[in-house]
Formats: sequence, C-alpha cells, structure tokens
Amino acid sequence: MKKIAFLFSFGMLVAFSMQAQKIAFVNTQEILNQIPEYAEAQEKIDGLAKQYQENIEKASKQIDQLYSTYQADKILLSESMRNQREEEINKAKFNLSDLKKKHFGSDGDLYKERQKLIKPIQDKVYTAIQEVAQKGSYAFVLDSASDVAVLYYNSKYDKTDLVLKKLGYL
Repeated sequence: MKKIAFLFSFGMLVAFSMQAQKIAFVNTQEILNQIPEYAEAQEKIDGLAKQYQENIEKASKQIDQLYSTYQADKILLSESMRNQREEEINKAKFNLSDLKKKHFGSDGDLYKERQKLIKPIQDKVYTAIQEVAQKGSYAFVLDSASDVAVLYYNSKYDKTDLVLKKLGYL
C-alpha cells in the first residue's frame, strides 16, 4: 500500500513538475561496475565476508562437537559435571553470537570495511552525478538501478555515460 501511495505521489510530482523541470536517469550500478577500484574493494569485502563466515562455521562445528560429546557422556556424568558442560556449551553459543555481531552486525567489521573502501567511491560518483545534474539543469536525477524508483524511462534521458565521462572512465 505504501508503494502505491509513493508511486502515486511521485507520479503527481512528476506530472506537475514536467512543465518547467527536467528529469534525468543514471544507473549507479553500471557506473560502479565500470570503476576498477570498486571491483577491487568489492572483491576484498567478499574475501573478508568469506573468511568471517568460515570462522563462524568453525565455531559452530565446535559447539556441535561439544554438544555431541555431552549427549554421549551425559548418563555417566555427575550432576555438577553435567552443569559444567552445559555452561561450557552455553558460553560457546554466546561467544558465537558475539562473533556474528562483531563481524556481520550493523556496526561490525564488515560494515566498517565497506564504509572505508566503498563509501569514498560512492561519494565520488554522487558528486559527479550532482555536477552533471547542475550543469544540465536537471531538477531530478533518478537511479534506474533501483527497482522501486523507476518503472519506465526513455533512454535519451539516461545520463549514465555523462557521469562515467565526468569520472574519467569513458
């Protein structure tokens, strides 16, 4: 329902503003894919994500092993030993949860690395988009890579190549 309201509002805004304002489109994903530094940064982030995931899987297997051993030994253990092993398993689960947050959380290692490597590239692209928009007197520049924002556009208004040219990649 919110999407319909947004699209209706956007359509009305476009209809009223078409008389005096120009609209352009860019495909930010295409732009980013043309930038070698972006590909390198993405590759590094993917490598880190894989490494972090392997660490998490290793810790998870250790927990599974602890639990299997506990289940096999459970009937032979005293109550205090059972409690101790259960505590050990719970502590390992808690540590695994912390490890997941540390690596993949909203302020985790992967997010920080992405901010460090990719945000400067994105900022450079958005600055170039802004310059192209100002030079061309465009009131709106929409991202055609976004499924929500653009349902149709005429390619003659696509300014992706101008932005790539401004960045020096064409």
